[in-house]
Amino acid sequence: MPESHPGKWHSVPLAPPDSIFKLTAAYKDDPFPQKINLGVGAYRDDDNKPWVLPVVKKATERLLTDPELDHEYLPITGLPSFTSAAARLILGPDSPAIKRGHVTSVQTISGTGANHLGGLFLSRFYKWSNEKKIYLSDPTWVNHFAIFRNVGIEPLTYPYYDPKTIGLAFDLFLETLSNLPERSVIVLHACAHNPTGVDPTREQWAQIAELFLKKGHYAFFDCAYQGFASGDLDNDAWAVREFVKKEVPLLVCQSFAKNAGLYGERIGALHVVAPTDEAAARVKSQLSVLSRSEISNPPAHGARLVSLILNDAELFADWKRDISTMANRIIDMRKELYRLLTDELKTPGNWDHIVNQIGMFSFTGITPEQSQALTEKAHIYLTQNGRISMAGLNSHNIRYFAESLDKAVRGQL
Repeated sequence: MPESHPGKWHSVPLAPPDSIFKLTAAYKDDPFPQKINLGVGAYRDDDNKPWVLPVVKKATERLLTDPELDHEYLPITGLPSFTSAAARLILGPDSPAIKRGHVTSVQTISGTGANHLGGLFLSRFYKWSNEKKIYLSDPTWVNHFAIFRNVGIEPLTYPYYDPKTIGLAFDLFLETLSNLPERSVIVLHACAHNPTGVDPTREQWAQIAELFLKKGHYAFFDCAYQGFASGDLDNDAWAVREFVKKEVPLLVCQSFAKNAGLYGERIGALHVVAPTDEAAARVKSQLSVLSRSEISNPPAHGARLVSLILNDAELFADWKRDISTMANRIIDMRKELYRLLTDELKTPGNWDHIVNQIGMFSFTGITPEQSQALTEKAHIYLTQNGRISMAGLNSHNIRYFAESLDKAVRGQL
């Protein structure tokens, strides 16, 4: 084969490495004893160890001793006992949309797969007014951009985060949504906004929903942290349920990576709420075709684990306790970091946002230069925009982090 042959792949551009995984690799290679990884979005216990939820251990033991268990294919749209329970979890057990048969639920390759399948479905079948465009919060989970570009939808942004207040730019957010073309598709984070940790209040969510109805917008909900934000599954699903109650056209992408600690099992779901049962049947038929062409059949193990947890009263109660354990540890870290910065170290600036934000991530409000100094001089690994994973903090390292952050803010690192 000659060197110029296209099959030699010499013309393929070299892609940059994923920033988060690159950060984690650098952390692992660092021999410094006090190093801290605040980049990756994965829960760690107070000893900085991955935590297998006790309820997951229980469910795994049940699966291992189930004599009826086999490894046959699941239905194309997933394990029915999982998808139906997952829909009840996010939409509510008494959801009118579920009772009327208006909800189509499909098992996906975690939340990423749900975003992709939802985007692909909209790209093919949504009645776009003009060009295919989707609006993402500024900032958002960085993978959103690649996912939607890959299905032929151009991602644009709307104002969300206000760096002056380190909070929600609500008025500008509403103004922008009201000026978008009618029937625009807009991605919303259901709770624990990634990467800022800044969520609208219930009153603000209600205003957002009314604006969606007025403009005919389509809500593309991404929910990766139900239960992880407040420790309460129902509280964290409030925005989605409010939109469904108001009959805002929407779909929901759901992940069990974070709230069940099943990162590697890749278990998630896509729920499309249709106006009628006939429309829901049509949606399901096309989602089946799309899913079949991409993954042929969904993986069974994670679905079986979550199905057991969601459908067994005892296991479900155990899971709610485990979720509370994770959420409360993160909330405690927020309180302690705030105390250290404000009361002990008297770090310049206002740090109220540390306790006002919610969920796994926090936007610290520091500059890229300060973030870089923390990584290069203090061996604290975080993204350049100042986002930290609160789960990476614990009782053993939080003082070192607070003292290092204080020095970075004062320009003393």
